[in-house]
Amino acid sequence: MDANIQEIIDRFINNVLGKKADISSYNPRHDGKAGHWLEVQMGIDPNAYNDADLFGYEMKNQTNSKTTFGDWSANEYIYKNDDYNISRDDFIEIFGQYNIAKDRYSWSGKPTPKIDKFNEFGQSLVIDNEKNIIAEYSYSKDKRVDKATIIPPSMQVDNLEIAKWSSSGNKSLREKVENKFDQKGFFICKKDSNGVYNSIQFGGTMNFDSFIENVKNGDIYFDSGMYQGNDRPYSQWRANNTFWNSKITQTYPESQYPSKK
Repeated sequence: MDANIQEIIDRFINNVLGKKADISSYNPRHDGKAGHWLEVQMGIDPNAYNDADLFGYEMKNQTNSKTTFGDWSANEYIYKNDDYNISRDDFIEIFGQYNIAKDRYSWSGKPTPKIDKFNEFGQSLVIDNEKNIIAEYSYSKDKRVDKATIIPPSMQVDNLEIAKWSSSGNKSLREKVENKFDQKGFFICKKDSNGVYNSIQFGGTMNFDSFIENVKNGDIYFDSGMYQGNDRPYSQWRANNTFWNSKITQTYPESQYPSKK
């Protein structure tokens, strides 16, 4: 067995196996508190670097239905284009929707563009010949009855690029995917129905070309959570757990671990 895999398994056995995440000391409003607890147990220093977590392997924590590749913002947004003279908040108000309960606009939920089909907000994701992923807006596809008062005249066109994830260059989507998932692969720390960690699974590598093919077929999708009043992009790229499970190559269930003392 690869020595790095053995070290990861040993850390899991000694620090995680048989435990539930203890998040009592964390801010209850912090969404990533369970993941942070797991990082600490596995000896991973939390950081903002776009690199694999441990010995070239990216770590994932088991979730109920979908697992995130990364919070990867676009390389270009229309609100950064001086030709259109709009702010980030303007962008969210123009292309997003109003949340009555939270009294703010967000580019999330229904307005979030999906691959090769228009939503009721006139938005879609397309992949060009260079494998850039582009969020496009088309005025003619926008079904909002008041769109004429929402969309500035200069944007009342079709195939308007409102965001772009680049396939090459510094901080490109290719770089982010391959730095995380194309070194050694990934592993998932699994839990039982009571939230107790009971096994660890390893999956193979994934390069950018594979990632793009799975975006094309819908297995990997964009899940935006951008909202007014917060500068974080909340640009998650996710896949359902059935996808992740299909990539597993090695499993170490609880029954194969030595008894803990």
